[in-house]
Amino acid sequence: MNKKRIAVDMDEVIADVMPKFVELYEKEFGKRLEREDYWGKKIYQLEGARKIREYLFDKGFFRDLPVIKDSQEVLKELQEHYDIYITTAAMEFRTSFEDKYDWLAEHFPFIHWKNIVFCGDKSIFNTDYMIDDHVFNLKTFAGKGLLFTATHNIHEQGFTRVNNWQEIKAFFEQEREKEKAA
Repeated sequence: MNKKRIAVDMDEVIADVMPKFVELYEKEFGKRLEREDYWGKKIYQLEGARKIREYLFDKGFFRDLPVIKDSQEVLKELQEHYDIYITTAAMEFRTSFEDKYDWLAEHFPFIHWKNIVFCGDKSIFNTDYMIDDHVFNLKTFAGKGLLFTATHNIHEQGFTRVNNWQEIKAFFEQEREKEKAA
């Protein structure tokens, strides 16, 4: 029997970019941001902070991001029942390829390099599930989309929301139970 497939976004789903953005904002503006300051948006959408987004183009930006809590353990467990693909829209930031690849090799060595997809448009994916923090990626996805909570998507609706990796684990446990019962 073929395993069902899960596409997993990288940034803000398994790699936490927010601590770096908060640090860069403090460096640029001399003010420490609290989560409430950027609730409902990206940090670089704050008034006057557009230049913070430019750091995404710097070599090394993506190399030292923290891993989102429980993502490694849960993905390793899910891999026993599903084919896992890391899907990251890296085309806009061409210097990110090597950093993202090296980051994944360090933190997710159990994900085979053939299951890492650098792309520009995620509508090409034909997996059963997609876990992503951007609604625009889920809107064009034909399978079941799971919206991973991030400050910028907190007001979004219309997709199954998952707030952390333990909720993702529980979701897929329920999916497997439904399949057994069917």
